[in-house]
Amino acid sequence: MSDVILDIRNLTKIYPGGLKALDDVDLQIRRGEIFALLGPNGAGKTTLIGAVCGLVRPGSGTIHAFGHDMLRDWRKVRGRVGLVPQELSTDMFEPVGRAVAFSRGLFGRPADPARIEEVLRSLSLWDKRDEQIRNLSGGMKRRVLIAKALAHDPDLLFLDEPTAGVDVELRRDMWRQIGVLRGQGVTVILTTHYIEEAEEMADRVGIIRGGRLLMVDDKQAMMARLGRTEAHITLCDPPAVLPPEITRYPVRLEGNDLCYRGGDGSGLGKSEVADLTKALIASGIDYTAIEIRESSLEDIFVDLLEKQA
Repeated sequence: MSDVILDIRNLTKIYPGGLKALDDVDLQIRRGEIFALLGPNGAGKTTLIGAVCGLVRPGSGTIHAFGHDMLRDWRKVRGRVGLVPQELSTDMFEPVGRAVAFSRGLFGRPADPARIEEVLRSLSLWDKRDEQIRNLSGGMKRRVLIAKALAHDPDLLFLDEPTAGVDVELRRDMWRQIGVLRGQGVTVILTTHYIEEAEEMADRVGIIRGGRLLMVDDKQAMMARLGRTEAHITLCDPPAVLPPEITRYPVRLEGNDLCYRGGDGSGLGKSEVADLTKALIASGIDYTAIEIRESSLEDIFVDLLEKQA
């Protein structure tokens, strides 16, 4: 597994009072991928990121990044790791440009005004470079955090709820920026409540609940394996009892609607729905409308959490 740049094994964190925030977590991150970590509030997402970034000391387990033990050799890898925290934490009286340039120097990188300008322009902050951070809107302050994390050109970037509470424009800017980083070979790990972000950008998805990783898989493989097709067929005159030719499909009758839910996310469901409509016609059951939809990543996420509840 030479392409693995982050290797987490048996990671556990128990806070005073007995809260187990991480419970024997194993996770391997590949070079250049975008990995989305999904989970409800309190699932352990921020604790996991904090442990990797040296902000939280785990109780047990190991973390290796770029071949180094991060608990022992953090100084050797800190310049290659960037973090956009969930909370706004920066000097509010500092001008934007100076704050971002200082962040680059903090990680031992030489001054590079051209690179700072490039980062600021990519986040629509160049015109705000002389403004004190305290005078910016909430969305612009979030952009400053992102700029500070990118200033030292990290190889591994953590985004902890990067678009929480921000406008749609910033969210789209972030998506574009992450696309650029992917093209540059940067590895990105993000947590998000906006599951469409994971569906849009991630190569792989992990689902965490109660400090335990419930599943880690390639996004497309997960959707193919756990996805479903749903169809709602509006019947003209529903029969009192559905004939066996219809009940052999995964259907239920709700008033005038015949509801189908089946398949596996690979297209089998659509094929079955087509066969189902033919069976309806052959059985003399007319319908007036049909609506078909495929599972989204959010559907899979919600279903999995409900099963684990």
